[in-house]
This record gives sequence, structure tokens and C-alpha cells, in this order.
Amino acid sequence: MSPAGMSPTGMSPTGTNPASTGPAIELSGVNKSFGPAKIINGVDLTVPAGERHAIIGPNGAGKSTLFHLISGRFAPTSGTIRLEGRDITGWRPAAINRAGLARSFQVTNIFPKLSVWENVRCAVLRAMGHGPSFWRGVEGLPGVAERTEEILSRIRLGHRASVAAGLLAYADQRALEIGIAIASDAKVILLDEPMAGMSHSESEHATQLIREVTTGRTLLMVEHDMAVVFGLADRISVLVYGRIIATDTPARIRENRAVQEAYLGVATGEEAA
Repeated sequence: MSPAGMSPTGMSPTGTNPASTGPAIELSGVNKSFGPAKIINGVDLTVPAGERHAIIGPNGAGKSTLFHLISGRFAPTSGTIRLEGRDITGWRPAAINRAGLARSFQVTNIFPKLSVWENVRCAVLRAMGHGPSFWRGVEGLPGVAERTEEILSRIRLGHRASVAAGLLAYADQRALEIGIAIASDAKVILLDEPMAGMSHSESEHATQLIREVTTGRTLLMVEHDMAVVFGLADRISVLVYGRIIATDTPARIRENRAVQEAYLGVATGEEAA
């Protein structure tokens, strides 16, 4: 389903992008059910442009499902999803990506047999509008090599450019995936548990990398590492049983009694006594 007068690619009938207005991401009354199971239950969420926003919650709260809805992998049962003012409800993932949103997944999603360079170059080629071609090579395409080198430098993998991606350490594979996500020049980045499986030192390195590459972009992140969340996010939303029970600054979320009881595991009242 696409907005009235719009194609599923996010372009107007004349082939031009409409002007974007409003927040970077806006969810209004979003629900998602799988048969009788209601996973997302009336979520309202607004993420201003340029904000780093984290979604936290216990296992099974619906965090990944919410990401799938925003990025187009699932269509909501009801409700509206907007990206920079455009109604993208029900759009396909490729169309949403072309409209300016990129995401990573819980499980690393790279081409393990291709080199680090080739992985990033594939993303750059797509972002620059170069599709498959049997009649010309990619080496001479203007700007591709330069853009690939720039991204590898930003994610600090320039020295591993010729290495097969599957041979990288886990933390470097996650960095590569972030590089692939930003190759499209997307203004909105979704990262699903980017620190999963990392050591403390690897998480610190990845946090700094995310802070650097998302400067000037909007970041929406699902993460279980509370040190990362409270150190990186401008605001935090807490999702419990498919509902957002609180959205606020990290300091206020930490002090919120409902959050303490539902997620952070802090006893209150008589239980504390």
C-alpha cells in the first residue's frame, strides 16, 4: 500500500521526491498481530530528525517486530508509519531504503566470500543507481571507488579492504555492516542490537564508531547493553508487551518507577522494604 498519488518507490508520479516534512520517524496507533497473537499494541512514537533514539525492553517485548514494521519487512495490521513526513505504511523494504532509511539486523548480514572492499562497493553501486550489467565493468564508474574508500576509512577497515568479509573478527563484521548501511547516504539508520556478542572493549569501540557515523543522521537503535544505551541515546523508549510505557531522556528513564518495575528489575515500595 502506498500513499495516494505516490508510487511504491517513494517517488511522485512525475519521478521527483516530494518535500519531506515533520519528524524523521513517526508511528501512529501501530498494531501488529500474527493470528490471535498481538505483538505490537497501539504504538505511538515520534523520533525527531537528528536524534539518537534507543528502544529497550525485555525479551519478547516486540522490539525486533517494531523494527520490521518500520523497515517494511512486515506490514502493520493497522496504524500509520511515516518517514520524514511521507506515509510509508506497507511499502516494500527496497522502496523504504530508496526513500532514505537503512537498517542492520541482529544477525550479521554481509557477503562472507566477498572482500570487505567488494561488500561496501556493492552498497555504493546500488546507492549510486548502478544496477547489474553484462556489458561494462564497475572499475571505471565515476565516484564509486572514491566513495568506497571514504566509507572504509570512516568505519576504520581500510587496512582490511582485501580480506574476505567472513574472515573478519565479529566486531569488524558488525562495523562492516554499519558501513554498508551508511553507504546509501540514508538519513535514517536503524541498528538492531549492534553490540550483541561483543566484549566490553569491542562495545566501546563500536559505540564510538556509531556516534561518529550517525552524526547528522537520525538513529533508531534496539540494544540490550544498558551502558551503551545510556551513553549514546538522546532519548529512550521502553517497550513492554508491545506497548511503549515511557519515552524520555536517559536520566529520567533511569528514575522512572514504571520502567524500574517492568524492565530494569528494581523493586519499589513494599517489595523494596
